Amino acid sequence: MKITLKYFGIIAEIMDTEKETITIDSKSITIEDLKSILNKKNSSINEQEYKIAINHSIADHNITINNNDVISLFPPFSGG
Repeated sequence: MKITLKYFGIIAEIMDTEKETITIDSKSITIEDLKSILNKKNSSINEQEYKIAINHSIADHNITINNNDVISLFPPFSGG
C-alpha cells in the first residue's frame, strides 16, 4: 500500500522534507504502526509531540490507515 505523508513545522525540519510517499507491505496499518515506521526513519521524531490527521481529519490511535490515505503530522500550536 502507498500513503502520502505531509509534515508541518518542526516535524518537517526533523524529517527533512515537507511531503513524501511511502510504500508499506500491508493492506492497512494502525497509527501506532505508522509511528514505529517514522521512528525507524528518524528517531528524533519521538522527542516531539504531534497530532496526526488522516485525510484532513484529526485521528485517534485506533484509526486504521489504508491505501492512498494522506497523513498529516502537525506539531503543537497555539492561537490567539
